[in-house]
Amino acid sequence: MAGNKNLAEDPYERLANAIILQAVADYRVALKKIKAHPKDRKAIDEALEIERFFRSGWYSQLTSVDGEYLIKRLQDEIRQSESIRGRKNKSNRR
Repeated sequence: MAGNKNLAEDPYERLANAIILQAVADYRVALKKIKAHPKDRKAIDEALEIERFFRSGWYSQLTSVDGEYLIKRLQDEIRQSESIRGRKNKSNRR
C-alpha cells in the first residue's frame, strides 16, 4: 500500500511545501515594502536573500517548480495588484 500513499500525507512533503509557502509569503511582504519604499535596504536584502533560496539547490530538492518562474510570477503579481488597487482608489474618488 505504500506505493498508493498520497504525497500530501507524507510529512516530508508537507514540510517542503510549508518551507516554500513561507518563503513565498516572506517574498511578497518584501516586494510590497520595496514597492512602497524603493530605497528600503532591509527589504531589498530580504528579497535578494529569498531569490537566492529560490535559485538554490536546496529549493530544487524541495520542489519541481522552477525558481525563476516563481520569482517572475510573484513580482508580476505584486506589480499588478498595486496597479489594480490604484485604479480602484481613483474610481472611488469620482
